Amino acid sequence: MHRFKGKNISYIFILLILLGGVMLLAASMGAVSIPLTATLRIVASKIFDIRISLDEGTINTYETILFKVRFARVVLAVFVGIALSVSGVVYQGIFKNPMADPYIIGVSSGAALGATIAAIIFKGLGVLGFSLVPVFAFIGATTTVFFVYNLARTGTKVPVATLLLAGVAIGALLHAATSFVMVFGTKDLHFIIFWLMGGFSSKNWDHVMVMLPFLVVGLPLIFYFSRDLNLLLLGEERAQQLGIEAERIKKILIVVASLLAASAVAVSGIIGFVGLIVPHMVRLVTGPDHRFLIPCSALFGASFVVFSDLLARTLMAPTEIPLGVITALFGAPFFIYLLKRSKRGLF
Repeated sequence: MHRFKGKNISYIFILLILLGGVMLLAASMGAVSIPLTATLRIVASKIFDIRISLDEGTINTYETILFKVRFARVVLAVFVGIALSVSGVVYQGIFKNPMADPYIIGVSSGAALGATIAAIIFKGLGVLGFSLVPVFAFIGATTTVFFVYNLARTGTKVPVATLLLAGVAIGALLHAATSFVMVFGTKDLHFIIFWLMGGFSSKNWDHVMVMLPFLVVGLPLIFYFSRDLNLLLLGEERAQQLGIEAERIKKILIVVASLLAASAVAVSGIIGFVGLIVPHMVRLVTGPDHRFLIPCSALFGASFVVFSDLLARTLMAPTEIPLGVITALFGAPFFIYLLKRSKRGLF
């Protein structure tokens, strides 16, 4: 058991190094290429107050690009990757289904409808300096989650199969509603479609601060219930025999995971497959123990989204590919792989 723990802790350190490397690479590459050594020196100078052997004009230019533009985008990508991946871990653990992801109960559909309404009906309006698009996206996502959950509830219980079916049904209805609303906003279709495909274009530190409270509260809470998630994999009856209030735990985890996913969708648009493929890939290495699966998925998911965003920015520069397209290129083949493996059982 101790060897198992030590091995998984080493995975966490490896993933931390991977994430740091991918973040530095993403910050260095773009329309203005910054040498990786220069990025390292500038970051080190801010952390350790080390002098940099570069002329002052170059330093100021690089610092402006890094700290006012790229690091904001990179950190936001890290936050979104963490939120979507951890949400995926929770959903897959609760539903005991490796093909579950944060959008299974309508998060993306609700966010899409909210964003579309804001972009067309409340165009140009804002709250506290923020566009109403992410505000309405968050409202749409969270409202959908609570509506689907209450629709699926039978007495004091929420059967997993009923919850999944309710999510699919409501998601289809909301998708139709989004298409209907788009008919009235032909002038804004380009913006809406690009938002629906996801990405971090024009994002700044304000968007990072929007997500931060959800991560600060949500991640520790989910990790606190990691042992309970392990017991839920044994079945609800067995978990209750071991002293776990299965329905209460499920309700808390679904709400927290949905809020994490909704906060990610609100600032980045629809980025699919992250919550599907990341937890499963990590589970193949670390095993199903959520005490390690959650932090490892968070780190790997962050690296995956940062790297995917880097590809979106650079593959066809100066044209930026929607991030949702990149993640779909990774995720669709993996989803087919899961379909073929699902008959043999993956938990």
